[in-house]
Amino acid sequence: VDRPTRHLIVVADGDVPDRGALDLAWPGWALDVAEVIAADGGLARARAIGLEPTLLVGDLDSLPAAAAARAEADGVEVHRAPVDKDESDTELALLEAVRRGATRITVLGAFGGPRLDHALANVWLLGHPALDAVDVQLLDATTRASVIRGPATRALPGPVGRTVSLLPLGGDAEGITTAGLRYPLHDEPLRTGPARGLSNVRTDAAASVALRGGRLLVLESA
Repeated sequence: VDRPTRHLIVVADGDVPDRGALDLAWPGWALDVAEVIAADGGLARARAIGLEPTLLVGDLDSLPAAAAARAEADGVEVHRAPVDKDESDTELALLEAVRRGATRITVLGAFGGPRLDHALANVWLLGHPALDAVDVQLLDATTRASVIRGPATRALPGPVGRTVSLLPLGGDAEGITTAGLRYPLHDEPLRTGPARGLSNVRTDAAASVALRGGRLLVLESA
């Protein structure tokens, strides 16, 4: 039996576009949101685009103490974590979203910011085993990132002419077949290292990809 859809938004402390840019790039991205979870400094970034977090998670080292205290006084639930920990604040927020029954998670603020290691770690969180049964998307105004776990078939609807990159995540991806993309794959692998899956292009608004095994990182341009 399918679980009812439960959509949560996680806001990390990277660059977050304004609401209008997100709405233009990804219409419907914020529909039917049950809760908003802020990861540390994501609290201010969420509020800047009109999202009011119900939960604040993290070690709070990127947030003024007074801001955290005000949020708590305003009724925001606060889960404080130690600074010395194995998980990133964004990871803690994602795990809490799963605990709260999320079937779909939209993550903002995952790409931008001064540190490449944080951006890469956030993308790699798409491969987290705790998220295997959850539809997770990372968004900014130009890019949407998600993962397909094989065996599976995924529709990739969108405007003709837009870029779609398919990259293996965490090992080789096997038995990939695409439809509606300029450079087709026919039951072929994408190996870790070579950039073969980079910069494909939609030739059909109803493009799709199937794979028999492994994981594919899907990067779609707005």
